[in-house]
Amino acid sequence: MKKSVFVGALTLASAAAGAAAAGTLDDVKARGTLNCGVTTGLVGFAAPDANGEWEGFDVSVCRAVAAAVLGDASAVQFVPTTGKTRFTALASGEIDMLARNTTWTFSRDVDLKFTFVGVNYYDGQGFMVPKELGVSSASELDGATVCIQTGTTTELNLADYFRSNNISYEPVPIETNAEAQQQYLAGACDVYTTDASGLASTRATFEAPGEHVLLPEIVSKEPLGPLVRHGDNEWGDVVRWTLNALITAEELGVTAANVEELGAAAGGNPEVNRLLGTEGELGAMLGLDATWAKQAIAVAGNYGEVFENNIGESTPIGLARGLNAQWTDGGLIYSPPFR
Repeated sequence: MKKSVFVGALTLASAAAGAAAAGTLDDVKARGTLNCGVTTGLVGFAAPDANGEWEGFDVSVCRAVAAAVLGDASAVQFVPTTGKTRFTALASGEIDMLARNTTWTFSRDVDLKFTFVGVNYYDGQGFMVPKELGVSSASELDGATVCIQTGTTTELNLADYFRSNNISYEPVPIETNAEAQQQYLAGACDVYTTDASGLASTRATFEAPGEHVLLPEIVSKEPLGPLVRHGDNEWGDVVRWTLNALITAEELGVTAANVEELGAAAGGNPEVNRLLGTEGELGAMLGLDATWAKQAIAVAGNYGEVFENNIGESTPIGLARGLNAQWTDGGLIYSPPFR
């Protein structure tokens, strides 16, 4: 990311610390609406449908938080943000949380004063090229023109990869995925680089997806997840544990289909009981209703259901679980216990 973006967001964060960083939970309750920052449009992750209704993997996290806090998954104001505008929107208090393919890095956590509440998708940067280019490896891209979104981790990753491989490139700066798609298809760049999940999403929208190739190289670690401002631990806990509730629900076999039944009365699994509010006081600890997690899970199901229904192998995006499988199934998805 460019230093100017860091400085701008940091200045706003400092100015807004007193007003925007404290009491977000109370603000959301009083407003009756969650203001959630999303991407400007990435099919499968966050994009409006034909009726203008936002849907996708990241959108489901926003709706789950709204359901947990307000009891209404539709009580969300979605705010489209670009790689450049997302951090200023969060720092200024325009949005309560950000859920849009954002990589957890040291500088964003420490320097920009944000709190990443967890990882909802483990990703890595990749490259997409037209099949007719005849390229089978990123190491063959010497002299290529590359479409790249400004204000993102992909800028430095790209520079590092080409430098370490002693090859050159010409960047074609773009701000949104829609602009990148337009420029790439128009031939303004030979290559489009971003998170591999974003490339899969973009390719799925093409008229002829088979004419484009995702190269095998993954050149970075991109742990993506929702984030909030520093200085409001209570709100951070709400967003963090709502995400954890979706993850734990999958591990424990709680689904959209059985959550109401399991949440009607305490059963044989104590952790399911605590998760769904039939035992213990976890909701009260968060300042929420006892059924907060049940309401969040009921929106679109557990983590696995949200994944499969939006970006999984049965969708046009076609992503395998891979690293995003549960820790019990060889992946990295893992929630601390509900106790």
